[in-house]
Amino acid sequence: MAERDFYDVLGVARDASDAEISKAYRKLAKKYHPDLNHEPGADKKYKDVNEAYEVLHDSQKRAQYDQYGKAGMNGQGGFGNQGFGGANGQYGDFSDIFNNFFGGAGQRQNIDPTAPRPGEDLEYTLTIDFMDAIKGKKEQVSYSRDEVCATCGGNGCEPGTHPLTCDKCHGTGRMTVTRQSILGVMQQQVVCDKCQGHGAIRVHPCQTCHGKGSINRKNTIEVDVPAGINDGQQLRYSGQGEAGENGGPYGDLYISYRIRPSKEFQRRNTTIYSTVKISFAQAALGDEIKVKTVHGDHSLKIPAGTQPETKFTLSNEGVPYLRGNGRGDHLVTVDILIPKKLNDGQKQALTAYVKASGDSVTPQEKNFFERLRDKLS
Repeated sequence: MAERDFYDVLGVARDASDAEISKAYRKLAKKYHPDLNHEPGADKKYKDVNEAYEVLHDSQKRAQYDQYGKAGMNGQGGFGNQGFGGANGQYGDFSDIFNNFFGGAGQRQNIDPTAPRPGEDLEYTLTIDFMDAIKGKKEQVSYSRDEVCATCGGNGCEPGTHPLTCDKCHGTGRMTVTRQSILGVMQQQVVCDKCQGHGAIRVHPCQTCHGKGSINRKNTIEVDVPAGINDGQQLRYSGQGEAGENGGPYGDLYISYRIRPSKEFQRRNTTIYSTVKISFAQAALGDEIKVKTVHGDHSLKIPAGTQPETKFTLSNEGVPYLRGNGRGDHLVTVDILIPKKLNDGQKQALTAYVKASGDSVTPQEKNFFERLRDKLS
């Protein structure tokens, strides 16, 4: 059976970032961890996930894997990889050998697996109406997250019991193994196979959360959508993410806002744009009209002789500033309507206007088909 691609194992694209790889690993490691998942084959998947992560989170090993595939991790191809297969528990490059001469896993030795760790952050997309983004509103947001188990308080043990420090790794979550290489006997730091890297063992796992310390539940919060929020903006809500581990704090919730478009207005940052239609007479003689804005009707004076596509600015009639007082402007573009049909009086008036102007026009009579179309329309 062909071996699965490491990227497929983690469910990420080949151009995934380090952050995306780490996030995928944490999710899958939690899903298939032997302490939490007792389904057949879960332990194999857990090992596959760890193997894929060990390669893809290391930039040098990942580069070799991208070039040579898994064969490159087993000593077939790639400089510095002759006879050093990371997937077989040996060494991927000379930097790994150097690290093992001076204590093995480097900074990993300083990480306490039983120390409190904050929970994962969550993201949520909230779609709101155009006017709600202008005026603001309160909104109920519901989503699923891991919450601290109320039965065990998050320690994963039955009430009255506590996790025991792993006697094999002494709470470090890692242990030193001795391996034979072409350079001789080498020591390497690996995940403790007894506690699976947790540093502690739950002899009596909580029956409610099955030793996980948290339970996935629906969480509903009320958020204040601020007046002036823009499409694509993101706001952080502290402590509304996933439950932490070992008594760590909750992560945060990031809400990304999506705004439905308006049929009447366009928006660019804090400026509102709209178009108003006026008649030829209003443009020529001038008038005072009512213009609809996001804050209600506004009076606008049209000077005599206004030309098509003229823009007028209504100060302080735009989008409220998200930070600070005041509002943006509203820009109104004038569109002059040309009537498609004229009655006899209108025709006479326009003819008199042309004569008074000293101009002359030759009216274009419609043909039979155009007149028939106008009657039917």
